[in-house]
Amino acid sequence: MARGVRGGELYLVNTSRAWRQTLAIIAATTAFRLVIGALVPLFPDETYYWDWSRTLAAGYFDHPPMIALFVRAGTALLGATPLGVRLFPILASGATALAIALTARRIEGDEAGRLAALVFTCVPIAAAGSVLATPDAPMLCFIAWTLYATIRALDTGPDAPDGARPPSHALRWWALAGLCIGLAMASKFTSVFVPAGIALACLLHPRLQNRFGEPGPYLAVVIASCVLAPVLYWNGTHDWVSFQFQLGHGLGAPKGGALGALNRELELIGGQIGLLSPIIFFFVARGIRRAFDPTPSGLRLVLGTVVVTCIAFFLYSATRRSVEANWPVIAWIPAMVLVATEPPETRRGVRWLNGGLVFGALLSAVIYIHVLTPILPLKPERDQVAKAFGWERVAQAVDRTRDFYLQRPSFGLGDFFIGAERYQDASELAYHLQGHPRVFSLNLQGRPNQYDLWKTFTDSAHVGASLLLVLDDELGEPKIIKKLSCCFARSDMKEGVALLRDGALVSRKRLWFLGQWNGDWPPRAQPFPWTD
Repeated sequence: MARGVRGGELYLVNTSRAWRQTLAIIAATTAFRLVIGALVPLFPDETYYWDWSRTLAAGYFDHPPMIALFVRAGTALLGATPLGVRLFPILASGATALAIALTARRIEGDEAGRLAALVFTCVPIAAAGSVLATPDAPMLCFIAWTLYATIRALDTGPDAPDGARPPSHALRWWALAGLCIGLAMASKFTSVFVPAGIALACLLHPRLQNRFGEPGPYLAVVIASCVLAPVLYWNGTHDWVSFQFQLGHGLGAPKGGALGALNRELELIGGQIGLLSPIIFFFVARGIRRAFDPTPSGLRLVLGTVVVTCIAFFLYSATRRSVEANWPVIAWIPAMVLVATEPPETRRGVRWLNGGLVFGALLSAVIYIHVLTPILPLKPERDQVAKAFGWERVAQAVDRTRDFYLQRPSFGLGDFFIGAERYQDASELAYHLQGHPRVFSLNLQGRPNQYDLWKTFTDSAHVGASLLLVLDDELGEPKIIKKLSCCFARSDMKEGVALLRDGALVSRKRLWFLGQWNGDWPPRAQPFPWTD
């Protein structure tokens, strides 16, 4: 039996019941997210990763390959549908919650596991990210299991909950930790800060320093290196393009001076408070501070050091470039365990924590409802959710125009291709067009991306080829058309399409037909490989 709190009153709860409730929470929320994932159209980044999954490789321009493998596995089971693309990322989010709960349970018991599952379920950042097919989903899953395996490997000896075990027991947990952190780094490179934090914590704690004399940590490093080796090999054969991009993306030359850096820091902190919800953020900060209180086991110190290591990097990154809101989520996985293993000790604190969970759950509910039907007072063109809507109408217009030209030999068409300027538009078109054809992203104005590593229009087309291009609808002739005027004998403005969500205008696209390519091509605004 163990103590719990309900309505500010202490009560006794059977720990097995608490754990059953934990599993029920995780199962129910995962099932709910699967329903949401099936109903909501794919966002541009998701179709981008779907396009990756059609050409599997050991690496990609932006990230390592894990998200492409997840998407490929889901679409192999359910086809190129929203749920097929999101199936394994959503299941990975459920596995993340389970690993967080198991870690808290190992440190502080079943009630801590239940609280950890509740925190993960209620915070808005989980609601926003646990449905989407992005690299964060596999990364967070494997990080959560890395932490659990590490805690199990470190929590051995006569005073461990399950008593003394032979050295091989810890070795197995170290092997699992190495496998999981290798898979995490094969999902997103920022996962490297987790083993860095674990190593630093072991240096700081007298008991954990002895682990450096055992084979387990070195076995974990070897296994992680073997898992990551194909990713490193791919990058080595592609001029380390992923590393160049990520380092330039997060640690490029500072912009905006001291005032710009201060503004980015405030945006970073404010964004994290909003994504965790203000009250939960307070308990996260409290849990991190208490993690550094001396304890015999040092397990909380490990979690706290991982949090601080990750946050320190992103705080530094914000002095140079803007930090996207989802990047620091890596730090909040161990932080949620700390909240659960250091619950408030007073009834007032319990009420605040319960209120924070309720408030976070309400914010999460608003996010889910807004995804299904717009309820927030946002202009459609500024609503990030609205970017997923309307692409089927654009694809229908492209299909009609393509069929019009292909069915009329009098036009004397050579090769016929479809393209867009941005990778987001190209991937949405590829996903929604009949037959899922390869769509080119020209990238004449925007940054390089994965489409530059695949065969481009100039690699695939012959002189005389035609290009049906989808661009933003602008007043006058678009800059891209002016750039391409030197390369095609004709350019015809075609159908315009309005992207709508529930009847509200999100954006407008315009189709352009470019005929009789002469073999020339204009220079890009950001050459590939780029120089910063």
